[in-house]
Amino acid sequence: MGRRRKGLKIDGVVLLDKPVGLSSNAALQKVRRALNAQKAGHTGTLDPLASGLLPLCFGDATKFSADLLHAEKEYETTIRFGVKTTTGDAEGEVVSEREPTFDYQTFSEVLENFRGEIEQVPPMYSALKKDGVPLYKLARKGEEIERKPRKVVISTLDVLDFNPPEATLVVRCSKGTYIRVLGEDIGEALGCGAHLKSLRRTAVGDLRISESVTLADFEAMSEEERLKVLLLPDRLLSTLVRIDLDEAQTERFSHGGKVFVDESGPEEKVRVYGIRPDGERFLMGVGRLESNQELIPERLCAFAAE
Repeated sequence: MGRRRKGLKIDGVVLLDKPVGLSSNAALQKVRRALNAQKAGHTGTLDPLASGLLPLCFGDATKFSADLLHAEKEYETTIRFGVKTTTGDAEGEVVSEREPTFDYQTFSEVLENFRGEIEQVPPMYSALKKDGVPLYKLARKGEEIERKPRKVVISTLDVLDFNPPEATLVVRCSKGTYIRVLGEDIGEALGCGAHLKSLRRTAVGDLRISESVTLADFEAMSEEERLKVLLLPDRLLSTLVRIDLDEAQTERFSHGGKVFVDESGPEEKVRVYGIRPDGERFLMGVGRLESNQELIPERLCAFAAE
């Protein structure tokens, strides 16, 4: 007798407003259980001490979750100046204290140095690995290893509130940016040190926190209401150029065949929609559009080949 599959086949995206104190995986499992979904994944972790937007993927949507890993992220963060901690946030132990003496003009001038492309040294308290061991595990043992600087891009760095010894900023940044390190580096540039008091993610790509649902509200919903919260999988791909295929192209593409279209690349990732006999459009998956107008399948939804 074969092993019975658990849960329902649910395809879609839940934009969760993750609460402070919960890991990304714990939040995912709570929502998965509430939906009774078979397959689930998230689009990149959000630290337990951070709140905010955590896109959760179910079923076919998990095939496209990696696309959001490369998307810009936006945060609101409050930095506490004058106090450095072991972790760069409020969870760590205090390692030094120094009275902040800067004014708003000096603060603004320092911020200008952190806009655009900058270099960051990844923190020891991170999930990066050395010989297969996460750095945070080494850090907890008191070990520290050399980390190479990485280039990241800070496209937005705006002041929401300035109330020394704290300031609240809006940060929009590229993949791989550590906001904790940004806060610490700004504090070092001001000569007093700093750590993050709070962190909230407000956007991932073009997905916004205003579209999200809290975990408490989601768990309080009926089964029907929870399903209504689900967004279609193509919501993860809304920044990609859309290509619509005709019936013949749909048939060929659904079986992994390349097709020729009116548009051209070069080598541009696109979202591809097919057409059913009744005229209904549906997401087939992601393809690569070449300069010769050739569209090559990369990842197809399971139902695209049915």
